[in-house]
Amino acid sequence: MHKHNTPATTSFPHPPTFILVLLLCAPLAADTVMAAEKTLLWGDTHLHTSYSFDAFLNGNLSADPEIAYRFARGEPVIHPYNRTRVQINTPLDFLVVSDHAEFYGGIRDIYYDGIQDKDANFIRRILYWYNEKEIRDAIDTETGPQYFSRLLPVTEDPVVAARARSEEAGARQVPGADISANNAWQRMRDSADKHYQPGTFSTLIGWEWSSIPGGGNLHRVVITDADGETAGQFMPFSSTESPYPDDLWRWLEKTAKETQANFVAIPHNSNISKGLMFSETTLRGEAMDEDYAQLSRTWEPVVEVTQYKGDSETHPDLSPDDPFADFELYPWYIQQERTQTYMPTAADYARSGLRTGLALEQSLGINPFQFGMIGSTDSHTGLSAAEEPNFWGKMAFDSIPERKQNNAIASGPTGWSMQAGGLAAVWAEDNTREAIVAAFKRREVYATTGPRIRLHYHAVTPAGQSPMGSEITGPLPALSLNVSAQKDPKSANLDRIQVVKGWLDDNGQTHEKIYNVAWSGDRTAGADGSLPAVGNTVNETDGTWTNTIGAAELTANWNDPDFDPTQPAFYYIRVLQIPTPRHALLDALALGLQAPTVGDKVIQERAYSSPIWYTP
Repeated sequence: MHKHNTPATTSFPHPPTFILVLLLCAPLAADTVMAAEKTLLWGDTHLHTSYSFDAFLNGNLSADPEIAYRFARGEPVIHPYNRTRVQINTPLDFLVVSDHAEFYGGIRDIYYDGIQDKDANFIRRILYWYNEKEIRDAIDTETGPQYFSRLLPVTEDPVVAARARSEEAGARQVPGADISANNAWQRMRDSADKHYQPGTFSTLIGWEWSSIPGGGNLHRVVITDADGETAGQFMPFSSTESPYPDDLWRWLEKTAKETQANFVAIPHNSNISKGLMFSETTLRGEAMDEDYAQLSRTWEPVVEVTQYKGDSETHPDLSPDDPFADFELYPWYIQQERTQTYMPTAADYARSGLRTGLALEQSLGINPFQFGMIGSTDSHTGLSAAEEPNFWGKMAFDSIPERKQNNAIASGPTGWSMQAGGLAAVWAEDNTREAIVAAFKRREVYATTGPRIRLHYHAVTPAGQSPMGSEITGPLPALSLNVSAQKDPKSANLDRIQVVKGWLDDNGQTHEKIYNVAWSGDRTAGADGSLPAVGNTVNETDGTWTNTIGAAELTANWNDPDFDPTQPAFYYIRVLQIPTPRHALLDALALGLQAPTVGDKVIQERAYSSPIWYTP
């Protein structure tokens, strides 16, 4: 643990603007009261257990929902592969066990119980994908990763692949008739209700819908505020029923009316969506219309922007003027054959997706990509491990340093090329299922790559204050932001606070710009607003670091110097920590190596807020 009482340093690149903001910020005391009425909760909305087919095939034979909840609450548990005692450093406030809806729990039950007559319908469908003997042999000989990857689609056209999958699904019975899936869904719901402690620890019921047409990732995690009994009225909607996102949204709409439960769908890994996630056209190959845009906006208020399989905020090719755009890049699609070169597009990343949303709103009247941002892990070990020094790998096999280093399939990723992250931060009125889902719906949430950076900001207008996730309707004479960020007490000091702005000009073109608005130390911003690096205290020979640079707290009162009251815009906050050791360096040193053979040695962790939108 590194604790230093480094004084907060605040710097303002536009002094006249700062004075103007102080005049506009008179109601600040009221906002302090408003913030005090909400609680900052930390959780993971994307955690897989042995009930997920890919988790089971990759070495997680024992960490079920019961183990997942115990680990998240801070209890010691046994790792499902290396069988050591593991424990999270700081317990979570909430957890979503989000196992894949596809063959939910079925692979695990087949392995332990064999094929039962009652499971006939499930087996008929699952054998379309798997051979039962091969499953057992793959697991027993530790070739699960290779076996799993061989089954994934390669380079089909996504529209053609989705249409074929949809036609095939229509010829099968629905998963609700599957005894294995029903049994696992019941066990998960029972475990969620058992560990639910309102006000202390929330267990939200959820699952993952895993559409992957042509190898393009369109996965969504679905969460609900329903209790176990209410969730027993339905089975998780899966991509075996439909690969189309709008079919998922319509199912959510129908089920919400039938059960009176609230639902949220959370896209993730847009970075490997092959240009599909934030596209202006639908997966059916059609131009987006008003109905589709409204469904997207309603059911997907939040996007998972950072996790084990890379960061989806932006990419250097899309944001060439952003020196921090190269964070935790993940240039591999979800397929074994690496015949397709990774090609980032504007439809693959959150920042460019937000820009596309501004443009679409002009033509459709609705912004389909008006989303907040969170982080989560996508851990398949049953262990929500987002801490770099306590990272147990995405798959259970990756828990051993040698395997993290050597488990590459062809030229694909290894345990060292993945980051340990992230977390979902939620400003909720209480630690309950209902309050957490409500916060997601109003987008009062943010992402971190692992550290628990405390971030609060709001827009200040003549009409009052608007928290993150808000939409402000103009016209306004100016737009100001009031931002505060505090370090994680168990992690590193802060480097800087940035405002990321995107806007639509009078010609219908979108733009982006980054403003450094507060920073540590005595650095001076250049005429173009650029800022020197904060420095680096990481000792790469022993993996230590110090908090002798950076600040424990940063604040800013910032007025947009380029504000145009006639142009739609969005603003979100990015907070950067000082550099710290990455898990790959710590593993390499443990192995007696000077550096990891793949993956970076140092990481500059960060937080991303949900945006605030301005509409003229």
